[in-house]
Amino acid sequence: MAIGALTVSPNAAAAAYARVDSGSSGAIAGGGGTSFGDALSSALNGVVQTGHQADAQALQGLNGQGDVTQIVTSVTQAQLALQTTVALRDRMVQAYQSIMNMPI
Repeated sequence: MAIGALTVSPNAAAAAYARVDSGSSGAIAGGGGTSFGDALSSALNGVVQTGHQADAQALQGLNGQGDVTQIVTSVTQAQLALQTTVALRDRMVQAYQSIMNMPI
């Protein structure tokens, strides 16, 4: 596997340093993406929404309404989303601890 050459112009580097110095948390110029915090917030909101849907499905099941397959599927999706969130949290804490333990 070959890795292509990386060329960085002085103007692009200066612009990147200026963005960091100004405290801009936006995406890279021309990238058109969202910030990491926005993406994380959106993902967490999705997990919470999945949990609410599972709760609503389970409540319908307790009331004798709804399809059992949909209830089980919804609860399983919520469980998987929660497990994924916990795994990501653990990895971020581990990365933070590794950075904090680095010698200066």
